[in-house]
Amino acid sequence: MMKLAVAEAIVSVLPEGSVARVCSDDCDTIRFAVRAEGLKLRSVILRRDSLQRLQSDTASAIKIEYLQRDLVRNAERRVEFRYPHAIRAAMVTRKLKIVQKLGMAIASAV
Repeated sequence: MMKLAVAEAIVSVLPEGSVARVCSDDCDTIRFAVRAEGLKLRSVILRRDSLQRLQSDTASAIKIEYLQRDLVRNAERRVEFRYPHAIRAAMVTRKLKIVQKLGMAIASAV
């Protein structure tokens, strides 16, 4: 299954005809525009690297199903849906900065 196929599987739970893939300036994401009566959701943004990891995960079917439920649950409440969620992305960035600082501290101590 290609990254685009994974992305399309995730958004397939939205009403038929309400989702269109959008060309993006950003090559790191796959974007979809959403237009449906009764839905607040207007865009779905999925990071390609996260889709790649999801695709190769042994539990990918379960995780895709979870993302589908999460998307449906939030479609009436949120304007934008992102995967990974912004909180997770910020947490990973914070961890990388800590590891880099530790590496610099160790290198300068030597």
